Amino acid sequence: MSYRIRFTREAESDLVRFYGFLLVEDNDAAARALEAITQGLEFLKRFPFSCRKATDENPLLRELLISFGNAGYVALFEIEDQETITILALRHQREDDYY
Repeated sequence: MSYRIRFTREAESDLVRFYGFLLVEDNDAAARALEAITQGLEFLKRFPFSCRKATDENPLLRELLISFGNAGYVALFEIEDQETITILALRHQREDDYY
């Protein structure tokens, strides 16, 4: 089974922000980061329950760790139903929390 992934506006904005930041610094790094995030989301489509729980209160609110360089990214997502995952926010692991 494969889930459909959708993004909130905030999550889309986060992705554009990451890409834009890296694009100014290093085009190759920007492309590699986007590829790492894309690969992470492909994994998420198939195995969302393998990701860690974000809170004890809601077992469907989870975090996907995406390796990139020395740190990486964290995608906060919710399993909406048996077909849909919603990406709520994306953060670089060195940023403040998104809660």
